Amino acid sequence: MMTIDEMQDVLDVLAEELPEVFFKELNGGIVLLPDAKESEYSRGGDLYTLGEYHHGGAMGNYIKIYYGSFERIHGHLPDEKMKEELRHTLRHEFRHHIETLAGEDDLVDEDALFIRSYLEGGLPIRGRRSGPLPRLRR
Repeated sequence: MMTIDEMQDVLDVLAEELPEVFFKELNGGIVLLPDAKESEYSRGGDLYTLGEYHHGGAMGNYIKIYYGSFERIHGHLPDEKMKEELRHTLRHEFRHHIETLAGEDDLVDEDALFIRSYLEGGLPIRGRRSGPLPRLRR
């Protein structure tokens, strides 16, 4: 498992892969936190949030990545596979950012479908890759 400092370095490189326009109005940047964040939907500690997108409020628009969640979910992976998971999570959160700027919420709906399937026992937990856990819509 890479250290939090190593993950920060990888995260910086992955962010540089993205076009500059993606960072428009992402005034709070990308924040790597040491925490593991168990999902409010978790059944017995089997679902963690790897990343979240936040918009509005006092801190503006920013992305949180949870090192501790990566450690719990993907800590067994070699560094190169961990980098792939981190890339996937970062791009997932940037999609939330870009959709929010565009007034869209397709990914929020996709995340809600994932959670519904998870709660109904329809998806193996290993399939969970990233993203914030959305409000459930009816």
